[in-house]
Amino acid sequence: MSSHWGPFSRLLEAFHDQETLGHRVAKVLSALPPEVQDDFLEDPRFRISKVGREVPSSHGTVLALPTPDGQCSRCVVLKQRLASCSESFGLYVIAHELAHAYLRNGSWGEYQDPEEAADELARQWGFPRPRRFF
Repeated sequence: MSSHWGPFSRLLEAFHDQETLGHRVAKVLSALPPEVQDDFLEDPRFRISKVGREVPSSHGTVLALPTPDGQCSRCVVLKQRLASCSESFGLYVIAHELAHAYLRNGSWGEYQDPEEAADELARQWGFPRPRRFF
């Protein structure tokens, strides 16, 4: 595990064998406002993982979706492909998924649709949806 991931080391354990993706996740986490970082670091239900190559494509990852009251798990599962796509797209997807976790898959401000809310929050964090994905 990379010790340079500092306070995020626990959250980034799943990426010990994939430095590029780990660095991208760390870059997004480091850019988040302190209250968001604290929310993730202090919640034992919050986890970040990756979909393994050993998982057959016919099987999905089953997670309990977060609810607005925060009573379910708060897991973000990222595809390893985010390490090889363009950096701007990879960072955007990571930020977007972390926004879902932070918002507990709910609305935010004037954005009632969870996808729009996550996009806008990711943009506010400095990770807008890029025009080119790859």
